[in-house]
Amino acid sequence: MHISRNVNLLGWFNFWTDFRPYAPIAILYFAEVSGSYALGMSIFSTVMLAQAIFEVPTGILSDRVGRKMTMVYGAGAAVIGMVFYAIGGTYLALVVGAIFEGLARSFYSGNNEALLFDTVTEMGERGSYQEYLGKTSSMFQFALAISAVLGSLMAAISFRIVMWVSVIPMILAFIVSLRLIEPSLHSAKTGNVYSHLAQAFKHFLHNPRLRLLSIANILSYAIGEASWLFRSAFIELLWPVWAIGLSQMVSNMGAAISFYFAGPLLKRFGEFKLLVGGAILSDIINIISLLMANVFSPALMALNSIFFGVNTVAKGNLVQQEFSDEQRATMGSLNSFAGSLAFAVFSFLLGAVADQFGVIAALVGSTLLAFIPIALYAYVLRPRKNQQANISPEPSVGK
Repeated sequence: MHISRNVNLLGWFNFWTDFRPYAPIAILYFAEVSGSYALGMSIFSTVMLAQAIFEVPTGILSDRVGRKMTMVYGAGAAVIGMVFYAIGGTYLALVVGAIFEGLARSFYSGNNEALLFDTVTEMGERGSYQEYLGKTSSMFQFALAISAVLGSLMAAISFRIVMWVSVIPMILAFIVSLRLIEPSLHSAKTGNVYSHLAQAFKHFLHNPRLRLLSIANILSYAIGEASWLFRSAFIELLWPVWAIGLSQMVSNMGAAISFYFAGPLLKRFGEFKLLVGGAILSDIINIISLLMANVFSPALMALNSIFFGVNTVAKGNLVQQEFSDEQRATMGSLNSFAGSLAFAVFSFLLGAVADQFGVIAALVGSTLLAFIPIALYAYVLRPRKNQQANISPEPSVGK
């Protein structure tokens, strides 16, 4: 079996992993069970805290025993987590589900992109990593778009039905993970685990460009992901529950197209124009939509997803070029560890602000904060001749 089959399998794995009919109504379901937006958002915080706890061990596991089995373990944990969400009924059941979802995410983070990077390298197409990453990642968004409509329609009948239906795609993702091929570029490693981790930390300390990119990614993820998950609470103020999925569908389809064409677009226009310019325009659109707060706002907010895929691929490629081959998954997990902690804190605070000052005020505040990571990306990506004295332009891949 040829290693190239991993590309298609990873695309389908991404599809089933994010085929989540409950996604559009998750915060509504969690808030209904727990009794408040703060406690509802605390479930997302628990996911990220659990991911943070398991992050580094699973990253080391990937580098040392294999990409494929790490994905298999993650898919199994995702099935268990979704079952507990579906059982629901109590806050404790949701917390248990969140812990297993966090465990699954920790297996995936760092590992899945490392699997793709190792695969395309073994195929002799390392230079096309951006294009492959964009196309496989587009499957996340296609899945979210389709499942958003299905989930919101079912939610008009029963939230619980939506949760149980969401277990099925998790099982399918587990089946796909079993068919992956371990890249020969990666082999199980022996030696001291602490030494392996120390080398990864050392790489961060000695690479200032990687440090800045990592900080920007961490802040961007924490603010952006929490705001996205909470957006359904804003849409519910303006549209009926059954229509929430329509806004999500438009947003996810735009993101899917953006992911699919990310590689060629980045080659044509460059990272600075698309990443920095696109992020600024996207946040301006969000602020206008929130301040207008009328029936057109959800549709307008959905349109800015056209920048999401390109920006995500650009961010992923930038850090992958700075990671070392030996600690690639571990370093990705360290970044994800910090992002998970930042998300856990920010998401709970976002819910608490919404309980105190309202949904719109909370989302406006989070959008303004999003300009901080944008400024960091602008600094890192400014013309090389202006930054040679401060940031080493040499990529460290393979060192």
